[in-house]
Amino acid sequence: MKRMILIILSLLFLFVFSYLINLIPHGGYIKHVLNNCGIAVVATVSLNLIVGFTGQFSLGHAGFMAIGAYSSASFAAFLAPVIFRSLILPPSVMNGLIMFFGLIFGGVAAAISGLLVGLPTLRLRGDYLAIATLGFSEIIRVLILNIQVIGGARGFIGIPETANVFWVWFTVLVTVVVITNLVYSPRGSAFLAIREDEIAAESMGIRTTRYKVIAFIIGSFFAGCAGSLFAHHNAYLNPSSFDFLKSIEVVLMVVLGGLGSITGSVIAAIGVTALLEGLREFHEYRLVIYSLLLIVMMIVRPQGIFGNREIFSATARRMLKGTWRETEDDEENEEIIS
Repeated sequence: MKRMILIILSLLFLFVFSYLINLIPHGGYIKHVLNNCGIAVVATVSLNLIVGFTGQFSLGHAGFMAIGAYSSASFAAFLAPVIFRSLILPPSVMNGLIMFFGLIFGGVAAAISGLLVGLPTLRLRGDYLAIATLGFSEIIRVLILNIQVIGGARGFIGIPETANVFWVWFTVLVTVVVITNLVYSPRGSAFLAIREDEIAAESMGIRTTRYKVIAFIIGSFFAGCAGSLFAHHNAYLNPSSFDFLKSIEVVLMVVLGGLGSITGSVIAAIGVTALLEGLREFHEYRLVIYSLLLIVMMIVRPQGIFGNREIFSATARRMLKGTWRETEDDEENEEIIS
């Protein structure tokens, strides 16, 4: 009951917030920045599940975002006109349907890719896994470059611009709630055990490959959702938007916020996105900026802004889980995470 109240209040806040944003004169730029921040939060929190909570260093997140983006754009451009052609609906409702099903379509496509990639590669560890996921990301980018139906090197144009502030931050809310519930569940304890010592986790009977694949699939799903939002926010896609630097950008946000901290991921994603927006004139020096940020963080605070802690209290976490009663699992997870 209390979980439903919290969700309803959050949705009401999103409705009011998105409505007020639309009342701002010449507020297009503000909405653009807010949408970019929200997309970055979804991508960062989803990668933190893989890297921060499960301890699997992946450099292929841009590839999953690309799959989600192009799948959602293809759905909107090719399938939606056929599926919805018999419906006579107001434009706002039609755009909402396209965005909703586009998110699902892009997320599922990325999750299936995560399953296909995760089954063979997640038996690898450390640098080998990072290289394998990076290779996957580059393969996806090269494939997109050579598929002319979706624009190839020219880019995908004509995508409906349906990702408004409400849809972006609604997806942020869903991502944070789902991953928070997952991390503070018994399965979350298995993820944390794998992160701390995979060999010890196996000796305790935890099916490490299975849990790593689960984390990879869920992280890939939300990466696909982030890509879908990116496509419908910009109304144009180019393969260069999902290059190696995009993966590095998301990894940077995870590291800055703190490996294993959802709160840190949210704050770092918003901060880095706002910083890059302010330094747009120096866009070609992104790699230099990323390197300087990492160097400063490693010197000043190696564990990241929040380390592996959360701003949420134990009570807030129990509200997200729908219960006020602290269980033994909560206490164990609290000890592991803190």
